[in-house]
This record gives sequence, structure tokens and C-alpha cells, in this order.
Amino acid sequence: MGTLQTILAFIVTLGLLVSIHEYGHFWVARRCGVKVLRFCIGFGKPLFTWHDRHGTEFAIAMIPLGGYVKMLDEREGPVADEEKDQAFNNKSVYARIAVVAAGPIANFLLAIVALWLMYLMGVKTVIPVVGDVVPESPAAVAGMSAGHEVVSVDGRNTLSWHAINMALLAPLGETATVVLGTRPFDEQGADTQYSDVHLNNWLAGEENPDPLRSLGVMPWRPEVPAAIGQVLEGGAAEAAGLRTGDVVLSANGQRILSWQGWVDFVRENPGAAIQVEIDRDGSSRSLTLVPGEKTLADGLKIGYIGAGAKPFEWPADRLRDISYGPVMALGVALQDTWSLTTLTLDSIRKMVIGLVSVEHLSGPITIAKVAGASFKSGLESFLNFLAMLSISLGVLNLLPIPVLDGGHLLYYLVELVKGRPVPEKIQMIGVRIGMTLILGLMFVALYNDLSRL
Repeated sequence: MGTLQTILAFIVTLGLLVSIHEYGHFWVARRCGVKVLRFCIGFGKPLFTWHDRHGTEFAIAMIPLGGYVKMLDEREGPVADEEKDQAFNNKSVYARIAVVAAGPIANFLLAIVALWLMYLMGVKTVIPVVGDVVPESPAAVAGMSAGHEVVSVDGRNTLSWHAINMALLAPLGETATVVLGTRPFDEQGADTQYSDVHLNNWLAGEENPDPLRSLGVMPWRPEVPAAIGQVLEGGAAEAAGLRTGDVVLSANGQRILSWQGWVDFVRENPGAAIQVEIDRDGSSRSLTLVPGEKTLADGLKIGYIGAGAKPFEWPADRLRDISYGPVMALGVALQDTWSLTTLTLDSIRKMVIGLVSVEHLSGPITIAKVAGASFKSGLESFLNFLAMLSISLGVLNLLPIPVLDGGHLLYYLVELVKGRPVPEKIQMIGVRIGMTLILGLMFVALYNDLSRL
């Protein structure tokens, strides 16, 4: 059921993103008087086709990894004299720019709408209170304390751990100083304290950057028993005989008082046999568990067993509801869209100049897994993921690479400046270069996906 849900979430997410993108091209083309021959979602053999009153063919194809809008164009085939004025290539350069730019713009609009709906519905989130600070970490050196709520990062209010993580990703790969604003959580009206946290080559080379852990900040969590809520197939937990509902009592004779304590114990014992005492349906049992071994980017080896915690209820005073009225929600959605767009562009820049590893690129497998997880977590989580992915698609398509929308826009801007189109020969060379770049990026993204399995 989990795999089926993941596939379904992937198809729905990608289908929606592609449909909105291509509809942007389609809608503006129609308004600019361009005849649209075909509107297709997916590639390969069409599963469904139909025509509208304008003669446009609509199709849904087998492979849901893209789509296209085919317009009347003299460069692609003969055009009847009476339809020449409807050909894309005969439209003004301004009309062509509008048609091409409409796809990415539609993706940004989708992100704004998704975030607006999310904030209108309301988001329940955990208040970002520091549970512990790792000694000698950047946070400890800066003087941060447990029991304080992080209220701002570099002057921007942070209402959730998600907002803090996003703000801490901004200086990725840089040596910088970040100003964190904190105040005691249990003291009403307490003054905000500001800490200068110095970051050196921040998260450079990290395949899966974890800003909070690298900062040395451990979020506050309620003490919950080490109860097993999920056992992954093929993992060390399953091999040892652990089942959903088991409660870990001790490991190698050491009492386990909480889930976090159990996680820490497993992480510290990669590949080592652990004698585990559990409670199963009121009776005590002993098992031998050998955690798998995983090597982090910094070379540290940690253990993992392929098990998840049993869901628990957060105390009401540690949760925050974030919701706005229609107007305020739109403002926050616009701000978030802008922040995510600039973060995406900056990440691409850093990847090009080598500050950030290309291992951060993700392909369809990772997208499918995250889509499935967000789908399972609820509508608000799915809307947030949809917005982030839509912004990424919009930014990617605006890059000045031939075969992408940004490449076509670059040609049209050159045409505006020079007063004549870029020669076909140069455009074809650009297409070949662009295809090579895109195929290379796709290969790297897919390789990263497979290496994470």
C-alpha cells in the first residue's frame, strides 16, 4: 500500500505541476493569436485524446515525466496561407516572449496559491524550543542555552523549526556569521537575546545537510518511551525480530528511558551486536540486534536499524497554530515564494562555482518518496511540498539553457537588442549544448537517487 501511495502521489504531483506549466504556455498562446495544435501531458503512447472546438488535440500519455504544447510554426512544417498569421514564428518578439515566459510564471503562481491555501487553512507546528546544545558546537560557542525559543534568524521571525532550517540553508557553503534571536520559553515577556553564530564552510560537502545538528542544536522533544511504531522490511530491526508495538527497556544492560535515548544508543553502535530487552504485550523478551552501518559526509560512522517511533501526542503548550486571513495569507505566501526562489537561485549559483556539491541534486525517485511522505502527512504538508517543487521547476525552466524556456527567452532578448533573430545555425548548436547539459544533470540526479536507496 505504501509503494502504491508513493507512486500515486508522484503522478498527482508531477501531473499537476506539468499541467499548470503547459497550461500557462497554452493560455497565453491562445490570447496572442497563436494556433495550438496539441496539448499533451506525459510522453510516449497517448492513453486518452480529444479535440476542442478550435481543433486543438488534448492528450494524456503513458510516461508522466513532462509534457508539451505544440503550436503552428513554419519552421516545423508547411503552413497554409490563410493560417500564416497564426504561426508562432510570425508573431512579434514580445508575443513570443510572453508565450514562453508564461509556463514558468504559471509555476510561481501555483506556488503562491498552494502556500496561500496552506496558511488560510492553518498550519499546526512545534514551537522551536532548544532541548539541548552540544558542547563546543557553534551554538555552544555562541552562548545558546537549552530551554530557549529561537524567535529569529538574521532578523527574520521564525515561528517553526521549518522556518529556522530554511533560513540556515541560505549561507550554505559559505563562511559567515548568523545572528540568532532567542528568549526563555517559560518566561513571559523576557527580552530577546542575540547570539552571533560563526559558520565555517557551512555544510559544504554534506550530501544531506542537517543545519540544526551541524549547529549543535537539539530540538526539545517530550520524553516518550522507546516504543516501536514501524519496522522497515529488510532492515536490522526486522532481522532481529522486533515488531510494531514492542517497547525497548534496556540495551546491553543499560536502561533505555526514551526514544531519543534509544536512537542515540543505536547510532553509537554501528555493526555491533546489542542485547536488547523488550516488553511485548506485557511480557519481557530478549533479542540480539546488529545495527547497520552508515557513513556520514564527515566520515562519522553511525548505526541504524530501520525502525520508526510510535506516534505520540505533543503537549498543547508546545504547539503553535499558524494561520492568517485571506489578505495576510497572500502576503506571507508571496514572501515565502520570493524567499524560496532566491534560495533556489543561490543554491544553483553555489553549485556552479563549487561551494555546494552536485550530490544535492535529486531526481524522480527522491521526488516520488518525498511526495508520498508529504501526501501521507496531510494536506498542509503536501501543499508546502507542491509549492517548493513548483518553484524549483519554474526556476529551472528560466535558466538560460537552450531547450529550456530560459534559453528561448535569451534568444528573443538578443533579437530585441539586435533587431533580427538569432541565426538558425547558432540556435541548433545551442540546442545540442543544452541537450547535453540537461541529459548530464538528469544522469547525476538519477545517480544520486540510486545511491540513496
